[in-house]
Amino acid sequence: MRRSSIAVVVMFFAAVISFAQSGTVNGARAPESQSQQTDAPIQIMPGMNHAKGSMPPAMHAPQTLIQEIEHHATSGTDAEPNSTPAPMWMTRIGSWNVMFHSNIFVTEEQQSSPRGGDKFFSTNWFMPMAQREVGHGLLTLRTMLSLEPATITGRRYPLLFQQGETAFGVPIADGQHPHNLFMEIAALYDLRLGEHSLLSFYAAPVGDPALGPIAFPHRASALENPVAPLGHHQEDSTHIAYDVVTAGLTYRIARIEASGFHGREPDENRWTIHQAAIDSWSTRLTIQPGQNWSGQYSYSRIQSPEALFPGESQERMTASIIYNRPLREGNWASTLLWGRTRSLTDNAIFNSYLFESTVRFLHQNYAWTRLENVDRSNELMIGENPLPPNFRELPIGKVQAYTAGYDRDFPLIPHIESALGAQFTTYGVPGTLKPIYGAHPVGVAIFLRFRPKPHH
Repeated sequence: MRRSSIAVVVMFFAAVISFAQSGTVNGARAPESQSQQTDAPIQIMPGMNHAKGSMPPAMHAPQTLIQEIEHHATSGTDAEPNSTPAPMWMTRIGSWNVMFHSNIFVTEEQQSSPRGGDKFFSTNWFMPMAQREVGHGLLTLRTMLSLEPATITGRRYPLLFQQGETAFGVPIADGQHPHNLFMEIAALYDLRLGEHSLLSFYAAPVGDPALGPIAFPHRASALENPVAPLGHHQEDSTHIAYDVVTAGLTYRIARIEASGFHGREPDENRWTIHQAAIDSWSTRLTIQPGQNWSGQYSYSRIQSPEALFPGESQERMTASIIYNRPLREGNWASTLLWGRTRSLTDNAIFNSYLFESTVRFLHQNYAWTRLENVDRSNELMIGENPLPPNFRELPIGKVQAYTAGYDRDFPLIPHIESALGAQFTTYGVPGTLKPIYGAHPVGVAIFLRFRPKPHH
């Protein structure tokens, strides 16, 4: 199994390396003095009225919230602070600007505790994107893929105290499910209504509704961490949803959005796309008061998200503040996040709180932390066993997770940032769970990380 997982990653690398060596390579959101130093001249789209006298949105550093939205370097219609770096490869094909960015981890994880696990696996995603002017607006076509259905065996990787979704018909406990092969297939259209206003539309058979902050695989503050947060299912689990439509209006530093989507989370078959009726909705307010700040509040009603509880729907709220600070030889990105779900059937409430921060220093070094405080339910006590008849999920206490990590870039593959790193996690365990998990469980992950290297 380990050899087949490595083979899948290597074969994909062979394809993307050929793209890097044949096309223009550039770094999005780079400082203006750097973004103009490319291997080939960057042409300006004729009549590009939303970026007069400048490069197309994906090829220059955003200076306003409108430019950040047009940039579309995250999943869905999310927005990070304008100053946030987004390493990617770029080239020009006719009237299209073509971009590619990704993040790949090859990880060995070891955990203590009777419930802990050890596993070799890869978490990964790949995002090709193309933009061009259509009519009086900007059309963006984007897809996001993951090989995790092949590189994560057993439909989970070890993650102590994690819960949510199913595998082989029973709850996943102390593990995180893989992403789908198709994480996003989307078309976006942005229309300038004036100098300070933008009307945007998003349609995706699989995509990310306007709910929550940037999902953890794409947040700059989490970009070096190979595993998911424990609060994922209260905060940003809808970043893979089916039949998503979103409309948004941006004016100066504020943006309001509304989405419709299908609420059921993806099933155990991670290779397919499931079409179903739009039965859930969300709305989100985003504020960007400066180049280094972004905040959002979102609210949603989600119809029957969990396969094991088909009669239960949820109310979800999230709020977050993201701060990014460019440094002379690096960058510092931080996120403060709250997520809350409430069962519309029995009023059970689960909260999660997260702080994560990643600093890049001296160009090649990264250090990060993730601190979490999350409500867990009695489903954890059952483990990965069939739920008893008339089971009712209720909070049983809060779990704390404290993570610290470090990695360093080293030259390995041309045009790719390669890093070797490790992280350590320790947990605070409520009394109700200590007989099952022990008082002081820990986890260690050692990994290789790969992603496109910006060319300056």
